[in-house]
Amino acid sequence: MPSPNEITVSQLSRRIGLPDTPALVDVRIDEDVEADPRMIPGARRHDYRSVSEWSARYIGRHVVVICHRGKKLSHGVAAHLRADGIAAESLGGGMVGWREAAQPTIVTARLPPRDVHGHTVWVTRERPKIDRIACPWLIRRFVDPGARFLFVKASEVLDVADRFAAAPFDIDGVFWSHRGDTCTFDTMLTEFGLDLPPLRQLARIVRGADTVRWLAGRFSRLFAHVQGRPCTIGRRHVLV
Repeated sequence: MPSPNEITVSQLSRRIGLPDTPALVDVRIDEDVEADPRMIPGARRHDYRSVSEWSARYIGRHVVVICHRGKKLSHGVAAHLRADGIAAESLGGGMVGWREAAQPTIVTARLPPRDVHGHTVWVTRERPKIDRIACPWLIRRFVDPGARFLFVKASEVLDVADRFAAAPFDIDGVFWSHRGDTCTFDTMLTEFGLDLPPLRQLARIVRGADTVRWLAGRFSRLFAHVQGRPCTIGRRHVLV
């Protein structure tokens, strides 16, 4: 019988990718991460030994703590967070239980470095449309909920990326961009290992609209809708 301070794999899996997904805190030790470097989508690593140093950033959040098998580390960290007034549970079965249930994970090797606040930073061209709206949505829902996105003049993207340690995306000649007939959204799904049927279907829609391959006209209305939105919404971050 699960603890009242524990969430099951099936319960958490139903919330992955939703706007109200809990903050996911991975406290596995380095040896366990080296043996299995994949992470639950949206999770962020923290050192269990310094919980008192980072707990404040989760005040007001619902937190799920993940360790290797859902035992002492996750229960101990969750208890520390609750002592600080933070709603926290441990994941029953931990990462081992998540993997045994064949739940989605992400590959983290390609993640850009985090800033001093622990966020990844991304930069692309201003006036985002389709691919440059879909990619931030994907990152915030499945990769890094705290990711920051900079939208700048096209000619300045690479220099801004260099000066602000940001990952450039959806421009020619960078890693996170179109590959052959696919778009940047496809590239991110592949590199992060997010091989989920709903996301693959969404990728087909994004690809059809972004590359103007209408697939029998199915996506023309979507394209017209997204084309018009940047003209009516001044703050680009509203689109993400």
